[in-house]
Amino acid sequence: MRKTIYLFSLGLVVVILATLAGAGLVVTAQNTNSSMTMTETAKPKPRKPKKTWTGRCDPMKQEQADLSGTYTGKVRNDKGAAQDATLTITGNQFTMTSGSETHSGRITAVTTCGYTGVTMMMGDLTPPPPGPNPPPALPAMSLRAKKVGKTLTLTSVPGEPKQVWFSARIQ
Repeated sequence: MRKTIYLFSLGLVVVILATLAGAGLVVTAQNTNSSMTMTETAKPKPRKPKKTWTGRCDPMKQEQADLSGTYTGKVRNDKGAAQDATLTITGNQFTMTSGSETHSGRITAVTTCGYTGVTMMMGDLTPPPPGPNPPPALPAMSLRAKKVGKTLTLTSVPGEPKQVWFSARIQ
């Protein structure tokens, strides 16, 4: 029994010494790789955006464009023949009638540096009721607007899958 207690005590001392020696090695290795004094690392300063414009145009400045009015003119889809059309815009809602077709939805227009970008979303924008099979996304078009005097011209932007052109005078 005495021999068993002796061996157990000796084993316990060996484990404790090994643990202390391992901790000492870790501390030694850590101290050789780091400085004894603590220094704060400098945080990079946030960059200010560079002013890349020339003249009086600031590309970061945008303003909502109001295209409200009723325009009567011509519309052409995907290089088809131009047809008579009437476009009525009231705030951010629009209705376009051409022949027997009528389209309505939401329109937004933003002007930056003389360029007016327009997005037209077709259809009812009321959120559908929750369910397992949501309806497909409503079609949207990205256009450029040019309004000169009483004339409004809308043209599809490059890369737009459906090409649309509309030109009309305000009534």
